[in-house]
Amino acid sequence: MKMHVTTQGNILKKSKTLSTHICTHTYRETHYTGHNFPMEMKLWVSLIVVSAITTSALGEFGGALVKGFYKESCPLAEEIVKHNVEVAVLKDPRMAASLLRLQFHDCFVLGCDASVLLDTHGDILSEKQATPNVNSLRGFEVIDYIKYLLEEACPLTVSCSDIITMAARDSVFLRGGPWWEVYLGRRDSLKASFAGANQYIPAPNTSLEGLIINFKQQGLDIQDLIALSGAHTIGKARCVSFKQRINQPNMLQTFYVDEFKRHSTFRRILRSQCKDSSRDNELSPLDIQTPAYFDNHYYINLLKGRGLLISDNVLVSEDHEGEVFRKVWEYAVDQELFFVDFVESMLKMANINVLTGIEGEIRESCRFVNI
Repeated sequence: MKMHVTTQGNILKKSKTLSTHICTHTYRETHYTGHNFPMEMKLWVSLIVVSAITTSALGEFGGALVKGFYKESCPLAEEIVKHNVEVAVLKDPRMAASLLRLQFHDCFVLGCDASVLLDTHGDILSEKQATPNVNSLRGFEVIDYIKYLLEEACPLTVSCSDIITMAARDSVFLRGGPWWEVYLGRRDSLKASFAGANQYIPAPNTSLEGLIINFKQQGLDIQDLIALSGAHTIGKARCVSFKQRINQPNMLQTFYVDEFKRHSTFRRILRSQCKDSSRDNELSPLDIQTPAYFDNHYYINLLKGRGLLISDNVLVSEDHEGEVFRKVWEYAVDQELFFVDFVESMLKMANINVLTGIEGEIRESCRFVNI
């Protein structure tokens, strides 16, 4: 996926540049005019013009996502997003994980189209009210403010779905993770799917088989599942999300002899924090070792049986063939490998069912479709 998008984007750019160069060269060197223009030269220029129009159409009306999409139409777009994500994360470090999670929850329902940002209005029932999102998904105000600034700078130009994509990338980088060039040019959905949000976003107690099926429905494979799960190296979860994990009967969830009872101690600490339903909204870090940094400690924790959610621990506890465990181990010992695979899977996920060209719209407000 990564190579496909890169190659296609480069071909579009090179084709457009080449067409412009040939047209200029033909005009300057030949000086043919009117009826004196040779037939073969007319045919050649016609082909060039058709090529240029086709290239333009691919880039602006239904083509692939490309790097630097707003270079001319809104040159400061990425800088505006980056600066304001940085400000938001400085005010609330947890916001980095929230903005990253926002892209996951958007792309897994209908596609990466900002449907998750729509409020309930008219015939639209907001995805924000779905079980995986209600009182849980955050970052909407940050996106709203960025959109406001972009509308001031470049009205009806930068899509809300592209803002989500840029904000997720910048959030990872600000917490010490990798930086990558994002492909842009998405447009925004005209609808939301409350039912889809309830159906396609994995629950925190999903089995490994359920996760594999869920990711496959999005066009993502097992390696994508393992790499993207590493997003849980930052952020926090509410007690209600992992209470079932700490109260379940003891089971083998580690691949080492726990002679110092670290696993039991970890669960005992969590159990004391979430002792009753009155503390369901208490927060605990998904990565207890380095909660403020985007690194590979998530996978190290998994090997020690210290993943917070059931859906984290199943990557090792339910992997009977060893394929997932081997990749978890590789990421645990090689952070750079994890970063490379994470970026590739993020690029792949960010391309799920995108709207481009004349599909959808560029919303004026991310919360409502245009009137």
